[in-house]
Amino acid sequence: MSDQRPPITTTDAGIPAPSDEYSLSVGPDGPLLLQDHYLIQKMAQFNRERVPERVVHAKGSGAFGYFEVTADVTQWTKAAFLNKVGKRTPMLARFSTVAGELGSADTVRDPRGFALKFYTEEGNYDLVGNNTPIFFVRDPSKFSDFIHSQKRLPDTNMRSHNAMWDFWSLSPESMHQVTFLMTDRGIPRTYRNMNGYSSHTFMWVNAQGERFWVKYHFKTEQGVQNFTDADAKAMTAEDPDYHRRDLREAIERKDYPAWRLEMQIMPFEKAATYRFNPFDLTKVWPHSDFPPVTVGRFVLDRNPENFFVQLEQASFEPANMVPGIGPSPDKMLLGRLFSYPDAHRYRIGPNYLQLPDNQPKVEVHSYNKDGAMRYQHNGNQPTYAPNSYGGPQADPQVGADPSWAVSGEIMRSAYALHAEDSDFVQPGNLYRNVLSPTDRGHLVSNIVTHMSERVERAVQERALNLWRQVDNELGERVAKGLGLAVSAGAPAD
Repeated sequence: MSDQRPPITTTDAGIPAPSDEYSLSVGPDGPLLLQDHYLIQKMAQFNRERVPERVVHAKGSGAFGYFEVTADVTQWTKAAFLNKVGKRTPMLARFSTVAGELGSADTVRDPRGFALKFYTEEGNYDLVGNNTPIFFVRDPSKFSDFIHSQKRLPDTNMRSHNAMWDFWSLSPESMHQVTFLMTDRGIPRTYRNMNGYSSHTFMWVNAQGERFWVKYHFKTEQGVQNFTDADAKAMTAEDPDYHRRDLREAIERKDYPAWRLEMQIMPFEKAATYRFNPFDLTKVWPHSDFPPVTVGRFVLDRNPENFFVQLEQASFEPANMVPGIGPSPDKMLLGRLFSYPDAHRYRIGPNYLQLPDNQPKVEVHSYNKDGAMRYQHNGNQPTYAPNSYGGPQADPQVGADPSWAVSGEIMRSAYALHAEDSDFVQPGNLYRNVLSPTDRGHLVSNIVTHMSERVERAVQERALNLWRQVDNELGERVAKGLGLAVSAGAPAD
């Protein structure tokens, strides 16, 4: 810690950077702009930090299966793979930890990636979510910085709890996710015993052109089960590949895991006047306002035959959205639309979608050409558009971009405030109204244990101030566990 004024952030060309936190958008709620050179530089550089494993979500596993529609959703979306009850679509799922390297243990405290690829008749549809309904930051400009705080330090090449808590305590928007992470759900017992969430808000569009905002919830049919901190550490020592082994062996014995898809659906016009910003990735939509509707389920029934070929080379990208599904003004989602395919072009190569398990199950008619490892081509067909020789032509009706109206000055800012926007209300409600007394005790113990591992006192005190804003009782219990001053009149433990 230092009292000296820090240097000014610059681009890699030494030019003063405009912001460490906010991307360039049209108005506070509008789309991000390709002209934001600094954001693109940060994301593109971040995607190229590691060779050849994934920068994030390196350690994982997965399997193949199918998605089945169980309820009529045509009133909300025209997506073809969802247009008939009983319809099945082949799919691939990959589960992963976020921060660890390829050889790290499965049973560490970390969010889990929950990535799904649907091989639909309209092309690949990818959902890239987590086992948490929220995330640590709401602007993509802070994403690489957040991951750096979870990764190894440049001088010692060791991970640092101090760096984690330094970032979190300087980013109040992270408290909802950190609260979730420090509960027992921060360490699922198996991949089969955790839920999955789109986390982001998406747009659904029906055949009449009506638009809806939606969130995906994949509820495990095996039931949610978690490790305590002590049991997880014991399993880390016993079997660092426990989650990977459990998923594979369950499918081998035909105990096929399944998840039920529940959708939260918000009328399009409701978003503008909703009591908090519905596109903020650090918040959930209360079920009392938007009750989940069950629409389908997926089952995993086939293990990969070659792990590297089918899972390590698997690519998932939220930019792959079929007709009837589109993005929302969620800034993190809009940033990821660029970041994910860019990472695959670097890590796997420019023709990564020609690998068998990344290929769509429909014909591809593209003007892209050449590049490393290309083996599909158009023969003597033209490689430019427009052309006079029978090359493919875009259809503005079929491939229409789902959209919303925006206006405003070009700026870098947080979202426009809604009446009840707060970084502390929802994590406080999670602590007071969702967790049982036992869960609250485990949360306090997990926070204290994590914050006690080489975290500087000044960082502890700053983080403690945020915990008190989440819930005063929680803050005082954490303070007592850390041996910090407890407020006068604080309730006894």
